[in-house]
Amino acid sequence: MKQAREISNFFYGQYFADGLRITIGCIVPVLVFASMGQFMTGTVVSLGALLIGLSDTPGAPSHRRNGMYACYLLTILSFLITISVNQFPILLALTLGIVCFLFCMLAVYNARAANIGMMAMLMMLIQVETYYTFSTALTYIGYYSLGAAWYIFISLSLTQVRPYRLAQQELAETIRYVADYIRLKANFYDEHVDNDANYLKLIEKQIEVNAHQENVRDLLFQSKRSIKDTTKTGRYLTIVFSDIVDLFEQSMATHYDYNAVSEKFGHTGILNDFKVIILKLTNELDHLAYQLNANRIPSPLYDFQQDLSVLQQRIEAVEKEHGYNTIALKKILINVRDIVKHINNIYSYAHIKTFDVNKAEIKDASRFIVRDTFESKKFRENLNLKSTIFRHAARMGIVMSFAYVLALYLNISENTYWILLTIMVILKPGFGLTKERNVQRLIGTIVGGIIGIILLIVVHDPLARFAILVFFFLAAYSLFRVNYIVAVIFMTPYVIIMLSFMSVDTFGMAKERILDTFLGGMIAFLSSYIIFPNWESVLIKDSMRNLLIANYNYLAQALKVISSEELTTTDYKLARKSVYIETANMGSTFQRLLTEPKSKQKIAKVINRFVIHDHILSSYSTTLMTRIISADQASLTNEHVRLIRKTLNHLEQAIAQLKTPESGGKFQPVNYSIPEDLAANNDNSEEAKLISEQLEFLNKIATNILKITHMEQDESLKEPTDNLAKL
Repeated sequence: MKQAREISNFFYGQYFADGLRITIGCIVPVLVFASMGQFMTGTVVSLGALLIGLSDTPGAPSHRRNGMYACYLLTILSFLITISVNQFPILLALTLGIVCFLFCMLAVYNARAANIGMMAMLMMLIQVETYYTFSTALTYIGYYSLGAAWYIFISLSLTQVRPYRLAQQELAETIRYVADYIRLKANFYDEHVDNDANYLKLIEKQIEVNAHQENVRDLLFQSKRSIKDTTKTGRYLTIVFSDIVDLFEQSMATHYDYNAVSEKFGHTGILNDFKVIILKLTNELDHLAYQLNANRIPSPLYDFQQDLSVLQQRIEAVEKEHGYNTIALKKILINVRDIVKHINNIYSYAHIKTFDVNKAEIKDASRFIVRDTFESKKFRENLNLKSTIFRHAARMGIVMSFAYVLALYLNISENTYWILLTIMVILKPGFGLTKERNVQRLIGTIVGGIIGIILLIVVHDPLARFAILVFFFLAAYSLFRVNYIVAVIFMTPYVIIMLSFMSVDTFGMAKERILDTFLGGMIAFLSSYIIFPNWESVLIKDSMRNLLIANYNYLAQALKVISSEELTTTDYKLARKSVYIETANMGSTFQRLLTEPKSKQKIAKVINRFVIHDHILSSYSTTLMTRIISADQASLTNEHVRLIRKTLNHLEQAIAQLKTPESGGKFQPVNYSIPEDLAANNDNSEEAKLISEQLEFLNKIATNILKITHMEQDESLKEPTDNLAKL
């Protein structure tokens, strides 16, 4: 049943929709022109649809439209430049390097611009050593433009017919990843799980959650239609997304050390009861995501009230039977109730006929998105070796020119296209990503090549071959953003079968492609090691510093609340969003560090401790902020202020410790005036004691983070002296 649901979810989802859109755009022209006996002409039209389609990544409608137009213009420019120098090998090599460098530098603006640059590079590689007369060049441009216009028409038409479908699919995907995150949190209630290892898995999952949340923000908040539209759909999706972000924050909240909770309550069996209900919550979220993906009116799968009542009774039984203070369990139960409340709210929105709900973060939607500016200043500022993008672009240009000259004069390959294409696809800014993509590309090409050859031997009917070709094409472009290696496995047989329709020596071409992929992969891998390498071990201090600044600013809002200054919902959530983004950036950087050569991983263990401690800091900060915002002002004391300032001071010292000449992220310590009447407040209340306990734990975490930053500076200290179990 679950597998059937997963398959259905994939077919309803955005990845399959993207693959289907590109497949229709590319296959229909081939069919039409092949029926007229002009198969090769159809492939040119199909190429126009393919390159524009690959640049059409998810985002606001205006961004997608402008991106497709820009891709068309740059690919035409790339075509004209390439055919102008094709007859002069040395000039072509120089042009190849310069143009590839410039197109790679587009990444300074955003991911969409970087993708467009890749498509322009791909057009150039396709045209290398292809010669045109003036009239044939004009004809090629005409047919290519026809394919581009055809795909743009399909894409914009679908957007007009179903303007919110992409946002709906991306939101459903976000909910699925949030469910996976909570599923990992449930592992903390299993005595046999390694908590440190589980923290690292949580951080990896948080990276994915953050990426999808940013995509939803881009789709919803960049579009004025979603915010101001009087129709139900846009407002509904926006409100649901707001609650999902709040639910995710609630799931991050940590009230007590999991090691201590497990040690104290593990033998009672109640932790397993918590795990069961939390896993049930994840099933509910998966069910909600599926219904959104299927464009159905969401209805709940479970009624959690009885489960919550039973859990409450179990806590009371443990308290009575063992005489334990069960405040920790009660706080976890409250957290679960809050998550259930968010889920119920989401289901209730589906039955509201009109949307008059005005949440602050929706009214201030423009503050939650980063608007990219295409200024020449931004380009110029990155023209130096301190820029990761510049180093990658320079490496790409040098390697492309070198590989072309090597293949040309050593006669390594009959078609340099495959070598250059492999380099373009594999070569990434970081060593780890290049290494990973290299292995995936090589394995995918070999396995796919074998499958393609077997199919040609077994299947002789042209119609059957074409049907298989369409299937492989659709599968490949549906899976590119899901699983790259599987996408390559599907893509290679597609190329081999397509070449068989062109009366090419298919077996020889398959063999050549595998060899060229291996050669291109080796060149890309070696270049990432010796030509302007980007080592994460060198760059990671900036990521650590930016993350600590985000956590400092988030925690500092506790002082703002205590000082009775107004803390708006939007300001609070912007600070929270900054923590999520920087946590994801730090996690990604650490993952790349672990893929680098062992000689570059000397500080990996220290960074590992930093990442875990910072995740705990973020979780406890979330809990503390929730408690302080909802607390009675009379329960806030001078002791709380002292502990907050002490914790912030530790973070401030750690931030200063990580400062480098190239450090980004401006840091300004806070200074809020605290009311004098706090001294009269009751610091013996249960609420005050709970806040004090949480602050003392936060202070321990901050102290350990400060120690870790000293270790990062001091090569003589290899390991932290304390571990999480002692916190």
